Amino acid sequence: MKPFDVFPLFDVNIVKGNGCHIYDDKGNEYIDLYGGHAVISVGHAHPHFVKMVSEQLERLNFYSNSVHNPVQVEFAHRLGIASGYPDYDVFFVNSGAEANENALKLASFHNGRRKVISVRHAFHGRTTGAVRITDNPKIVAPINEAFEVEFVELNDIDALRKALRKKDACAFMMEGIQGVGGIQIPTDEFYKVAREECTASGTIMVLDEIQSGYGRTGRFFAHQRAGIKPDLITVAKGIACGIPMGALLISPEFKPIYGQLGSTFGGNPLACAAGIAVLDIFEKEHCIENASIVGAHMLQRLSSLVGKHGIIDVRGEGLMIGIEFDKPIKDLRTRYIFEQHVFTGASGTSVLRLLPPLTLPQEIADEAIDRLLNIL
Repeated sequence: MKPFDVFPLFDVNIVKGNGCHIYDDKGNEYIDLYGGHAVISVGHAHPHFVKMVSEQLERLNFYSNSVHNPVQVEFAHRLGIASGYPDYDVFFVNSGAEANENALKLASFHNGRRKVISVRHAFHGRTTGAVRITDNPKIVAPINEAFEVEFVELNDIDALRKALRKKDACAFMMEGIQGVGGIQIPTDEFYKVAREECTASGTIMVLDEIQSGYGRTGRFFAHQRAGIKPDLITVAKGIACGIPMGALLISPEFKPIYGQLGSTFGGNPLACAAGIAVLDIFEKEHCIENASIVGAHMLQRLSSLVGKHGIIDVRGEGLMIGIEFDKPIKDLRTRYIFEQHVFTGASGTSVLRLLPPLTLPQEIADEAIDRLLNIL
């Protein structure tokens, strides 16, 4: 038996990480500007993170949600304060897709509807409901087509109003910033109109902040730039820095009904200890502020390259950055890894996607950009 291939694999075996660097089995060091799909929020092998997880593992790594879990209670309290949503409840799960599935379910329970309005070129996961509202026919199997979805273009205010004023959708879901879609940023007006129209139509507004949240944009959540509050917020990736975890933040208008939601492993003590460790490091090392400062510096340097070397656009917020080229970047990305020892992600065929740890120092960011210029 072997692992089922889900991605084309680079011919490199990563065996160790430290801070913003990773190392292969030959001892080569790489700058990590991808953080394993935006997961490594506080850097690799942070001493406080390792200590917290190890100590919890020695005490109790798991028991079911049928008993009191003080680590979960502490994490929920800390998350509410850090995120700016202390009055919301939180339902802990294991991944972003699971968080999105439960958001859709909770919205449909709430208003009895079964249609979803989603945004073109978004990505919400690979489970049944998440795939259905992801605008990518390649990953939608016939069994996924279980409910109606209407897609609107990002930042198309008229289309958004028209869709929501039908008053037939249980939920409107959007990403704080589209990641897989190429680092596409909603305007403040789009956010605000969505909030107004959802309220007027009885539609639940769901913000998928799985990639764009948890401090990545220089705010805890990307949508906070626009000053709106969604009904439901989904998070994952950086929440526990590599320990599988996701969460659904739930506004006070939703009242729990036993049996509607559940997750065997969700909110287990080990994952919650990891989540607390991440928030500790956020607070002590000012990670969100660092994402804002270092991200702005990187965007400034990279934006100066627009119109040169085939770069046609640079966009992003904080440490969520896309560099768009006028041709496919597959070879460029491969050379960046193997010749310059810098890992990045990609969006589509022509966008380099940068999602480094939020602890990234400016000098390492500059070194990574210098190495990109060595290729260009």
